[in-house]
Amino acid sequence: MNQPMSTEPVTESHWQDWLAWAAETGVEVPDTPVFARARAAVWDGSEFVALEVQRHPEMFAELLASGDLFRAYGPGDLDRALTRALAEVDDEQALARALRLFRRREQVRIVWRDLSGEGALEEVLEDLSELADCCIRQALGKLQDWTRAELGVPCDAEGRALEMVVLAMGKLGARELNLSSDIDLIFAFPERGEVRDGPRALSNEQFFTRLGQRLVQALGQQTVDGFVFRVDTRLRPFGESGPLAMCFDAMEDYYQSQAREWERYAMIKARAVCGDAEDIAQLEAMLRPFVYRRYLDFGAIESLRELKRLIAKELYRRGMDANIKLGPGGIREIEFIGQAFQLVRGGRDAELQIRPIREVLALLGERELLPPEAVRELDDAYCFLRRVENRLQAWRDRQTHTLPEDEAARERMARAMGFADWASFAPVLAAHRERVQHHFDEVFAPPSGEDEPADHEHEDELAALWRGEYEREQALALLAESGFASPESALVHIDAFRDTIERKVSRRGSERLAQLMPLALPIVAASEHADLALERVLRLLEAVARRTSYLAMLVEHPCILSQLARLAGMSPWFTDRLSRQPLLLDEMIDPRRLYDPLRREGLDEELDVLLGPVDPEDLEQQMERLRQFAQGNMLRVAAADLTGVIPLMVVSDYLTEIAEATVTRVLELTLTHLQARHGRPTAIPGEGSGFLVLGYGKLGGIELGYGSDLDLVFVHASDSMTAMTDGEREISNEQFYARLGQRMIHMLTTRTPSGTLYEVDMRLRPDGGKGMLVRSIGAFAAYQDKDAWTWEHQALVRARPVAGDPELARRFAEVRRGILCRRRDPEQLRRDVREMRAKMRANLDRSGDGRFDLKQGPGGIADIEFMVQYAVLRWAADHPELADWTDNVRLLDTLARIDLLPGDTAENLAEAYKVLRAAYHRSALQEQPKTIADDQLLAERARVRALWCELMEECG
Repeated sequence: MNQPMSTEPVTESHWQDWLAWAAETGVEVPDTPVFARARAAVWDGSEFVALEVQRHPEMFAELLASGDLFRAYGPGDLDRALTRALAEVDDEQALARALRLFRRREQVRIVWRDLSGEGALEEVLEDLSELADCCIRQALGKLQDWTRAELGVPCDAEGRALEMVVLAMGKLGARELNLSSDIDLIFAFPERGEVRDGPRALSNEQFFTRLGQRLVQALGQQTVDGFVFRVDTRLRPFGESGPLAMCFDAMEDYYQSQAREWERYAMIKARAVCGDAEDIAQLEAMLRPFVYRRYLDFGAIESLRELKRLIAKELYRRGMDANIKLGPGGIREIEFIGQAFQLVRGGRDAELQIRPIREVLALLGERELLPPEAVRELDDAYCFLRRVENRLQAWRDRQTHTLPEDEAARERMARAMGFADWASFAPVLAAHRERVQHHFDEVFAPPSGEDEPADHEHEDELAALWRGEYEREQALALLAESGFASPESALVHIDAFRDTIERKVSRRGSERLAQLMPLALPIVAASEHADLALERVLRLLEAVARRTSYLAMLVEHPCILSQLARLAGMSPWFTDRLSRQPLLLDEMIDPRRLYDPLRREGLDEELDVLLGPVDPEDLEQQMERLRQFAQGNMLRVAAADLTGVIPLMVVSDYLTEIAEATVTRVLELTLTHLQARHGRPTAIPGEGSGFLVLGYGKLGGIELGYGSDLDLVFVHASDSMTAMTDGEREISNEQFYARLGQRMIHMLTTRTPSGTLYEVDMRLRPDGGKGMLVRSIGAFAAYQDKDAWTWEHQALVRARPVAGDPELARRFAEVRRGILCRRRDPEQLRRDVREMRAKMRANLDRSGDGRFDLKQGPGGIADIEFMVQYAVLRWAADHPELADWTDNVRLLDTLARIDLLPGDTAENLAEAYKVLRAAYHRSALQEQPKTIADDQLLAERARVRALWCELMEECG
């Protein structure tokens, strides 16, 4: 450790006393420069160690002899040492003394390793936390046995003996305890009930209250031997006025209905130190929804901002700017930054539900929620400030966070931190605190642009308009000046929205809207289609107004309003989708992400993040996460589509990949679930699952649109009617695959709070709706060979594997190619295709009343698809490359290349197909029926009709 050699005269005299004792008793003192430097640094930085060594010389001699001063502890070392120390303890007085002597020895050791530089910060915090954990666990173990012997055994209704669960809060909960910290504890027990086998009637609450009191006394009471840890139990429900120990049900009632906002922050670090494992799991599951909301809770930022404001006000009143924990740029601000992101996002990202702040910061960096530089600076500052905190407390083993004022103490602090003097130390400390305060202000800055006076003035005017304070003519003039083309219509919408919303929202909601509307109105007014955007944005706000967290999100992130106004003016699809699923607002926070939709690899990675933390048996949460995934990614595709970031013809590629990733993950989750119960099917070729999902229609043709359903067919590889699964609860392969298909459909189609994943159509399977849900590949091939209609072979043109067993996919490809490349009678084929098209048009064509059905109308998309399918079935026998593709564009390219259609037919069909598909996508985003005005795209439609006539009708 590089620091000046200097020691306090008083502490040095304590060392001389110990040396004299060592000489008298024959204790050998290490005689090395390394030991001398370390000893001098420790005695210079800790009067506590110097005094304890002088008063208890044999303790220090034992530390030297054991070598514990010079080595890092391994897992379990402290626990085993305390077990030995408490082996002969048989009453509370002996327990109190043994615990205090043990703590004294370990505290001297930890301070030595900290100040000498032999123990890194991580080691010091871990050892202090482990010391507290061990003392709590073993003291409680002794006290519980003695209390049961005296009072009886607390039991639940079934007679199970109950144990107390001790929750560690704050720094101990996160295993970040500092050198002289209080420990914050909450005591809980599983059930109300009565104590059994005791001398008198006693409730469980009375028992555990008494046990808690004894634990607090054993750890915290000051005796001639000092204390173990000061214990603070005021973080429990109702604080000091509440019961010392509370049953789980009562705790749940409290946290659901009466807990204050700051108690959520406190619970982030809560950790069970001891108790029955199943009881702990039950308590944690109960507390989790209180801390981590299922939605994005941006209201937490305002609450933390207010809490910090109150702390700062109190520190200013007391003149405590020198407090490195609570003062500006202090440890608490770093913790608040991490907690803000945890509270906002932890409900949706379970990996953020962690306690240590350094791990939180690292994860925020990985998630790109904080810039890398901010993460590095905050982590560096945290380590520096925690070392300062430990050195402040190491001097006299007292809990303090205030920098010294007298010169001698300042110089001593600087030396303990490795600096030559205070003058060189203070600027480094100040720089760390300034950086922390900067990043804190970046996260918690009020959302409005306070540095723009002109905007503020305009916001004030719009705030007054929102409150209804202007006369009609003044309001219209302001709206016109703001950029609305029709101020009269805008005012009608605003007034109607205000009147409606006043009856719906709480006081808190009204406050949020009072903040939001002056921000929202100028942003909407500045958008390209302001009047349309206003109507649609207000409709969205009305839908989410009762959930004030979403209003808070918009206040905290005006960038969402900017993107929302832009996209809402282009399409009602966004606001309608967001009104139904406001969780998707999160997708609009980062414009880089919003307009950069993911491809397949990125989609799979996002699914790993979303589903990784979910319990494999939690079907409801799996379905929720899958829906959030699919809807969020569709939103990003639509945003990139409307703004021209991605070409229109690849929109379907993106939407198809979202569906493929989703179906693949649904299959994986379903397989895992069923295999855990029944084992794997046997007698299956290869190492795969023996199950294949086939995509037909738009999914198979890589042509999905917004809101498209999925045409699916399931096949399996089991050819044996008697083969069984290999698990303890065996079932036949047929049953296994049938249940697999049923559960997949359930996961895809069941409506949850986030809606459905996809509508699924299984009618293209062999025998349609009357057929088996899952067939063997052999049965599928036989059906296609002998029983399928021409239209089913047409459907097969667009069929391809989208998820499942690769070996089975290869076998399916062989079956498909064999069927498509079969030689057919051209005239019979033409009649069959033409008749099926006529039936479809008769049943599905919505043309009329001046509108043209883009899909089913004469000269529409379906005509092109049928011509392509006819061409494949007619010529694939001689040109097997026509069986290579499932999408119309590449099939038309192949037909053009091998010159099978007359003239420029293939090129003309491809061009018309792209134009019609573009119109189809646009109508979907405008939430209009898939029709256009009769006078639109006349040339393309006429060209398609002419080509149909030439190819399918042999006209003229």
